[in-house]
Amino acid sequence: MIDTWEKFFVSEIRKTSIKQLVHKIYLSYQNDVIYPAKKDLLNAFKLCPFSNVKCIIVGQDPYHEPNQAMGLAFSVNKGIDLPPSLVNIFKEYQSDLGYLPPKDGDLTKWAKQGVLLINSILTVKKGQAFSCNYPEYQMLFNDIISVLSQDKNPKVFILWGNSAQKCKKLIDESTHLILQSCHPSPLSCYRGFFNSRPFSKTNEFLKSKNRQMIDWKL
Repeated sequence: MIDTWEKFFVSEIRKTSIKQLVHKIYLSYQNDVIYPAKKDLLNAFKLCPFSNVKCIIVGQDPYHEPNQAMGLAFSVNKGIDLPPSLVNIFKEYQSDLGYLPPKDGDLTKWAKQGVLLINSILTVKKGQAFSCNYPEYQMLFNDIISVLSQDKNPKVFILWGNSAQKCKKLIDESTHLILQSCHPSPLSCYRGFFNSRPFSKTNEFLKSKNRQMIDWKL
């Protein structure tokens, strides 16, 4: 039974596809400027132990400009200007919860409380969105979602945008809650992201399942 990320990755690395992925990641760091920094690549898993996962927020690939990506989906390092999608997330955060929008975009506090901020693609070349869109990443991501769904501790899967929603079929909705809307990008946020209330709905579900709620305040 998988109950730690260590066990999960030990199991994954036995697969030929994941061995190929690790080799591609290694070569990319050798040959290109890759974000996030290698030390931050698995931050989402380091900061949010498997047994503590209560909510999964799915992103696409890391930010591709310098000093932004830190291994947590949608999060940026302290002192970095907020990317447009994160600005919109904080607008919904204010509307939903009544808190003032944070000035910093570091979401580490959420991760440490059980929010797995996971991109479906873990790396990106500098200045080139989706440049590391290897098919093996999709296999790894599907395995991550599947093993989280198989775990019987009730969780909330927050799926923003069509790319994130592709994994919906892997989630056991008899145990877990799926919250989906359009992506918070300025290109789509007015088509259902705003007023979707993902933060309060997550806590309502966790409370109903006798799980500790998340203190979203940053």
